[in-house]
Amino acid sequence: MGLTIEYIEGQTPLDEPENEGLLISSITTREELDEFEQLNIEKAIQWTLGKKLKAEQLFTEKFIRDLHKKMYSEVWKWAGSFRTTEKNIGIKSYLIAIELKQLLDDALFWINNKTYEPEELAIRFKHRLVSIHCFANGNGRHSRLMADLIMEKLFNRTIFTWGSANLVKPTEARGNYIKALREADKHDLESLIAFAKS
Repeated sequence: MGLTIEYIEGQTPLDEPENEGLLISSITTREELDEFEQLNIEKAIQWTLGKKLKAEQLFTEKFIRDLHKKMYSEVWKWAGSFRTTEKNIGIKSYLIAIELKQLLDDALFWINNKTYEPEELAIRFKHRLVSIHCFANGNGRHSRLMADLIMEKLFNRTIFTWGSANLVKPTEARGNYIKALREADKHDLESLIAFAKS
């Protein structure tokens, strides 16, 4: 039968080879996929709870990949691997490692020089990370968790609430989130910061 996904605005369609990376053959609908992914993500959050992370550990390609793998490895074979195909958003796949390295170096500079307040730094990092679109799927959830880890591990602050809603489903909150992301694409982070705190 296979997996049938109805994509909503802002979601990245999977190519057929990526779709074939599904590890649970009984999943056939978007709802089932979301449920299994959420269970896996909750395990990844548990994995981060006891970790004491410094900026030099958090802002590495290894951690970016490891976190994605922890979030999705029970569902997708390609979890933690950079995408090799072009998507409706994100940079060219061959530029991912270079652009990610630049972002990670920038983030370390921001931390070391106190360039931004914690909330702005976390959201600025999240937005650039999701814009690179390192992985075939899960980039939004991955970048939001990274922003939360920056707040919690590096600044000892409360994590973001992200509109207190499920941003995977087509809700008003998701619409507001997508709108805020588009404003951030134009270098206006104010709405995205406000949404993250709402």
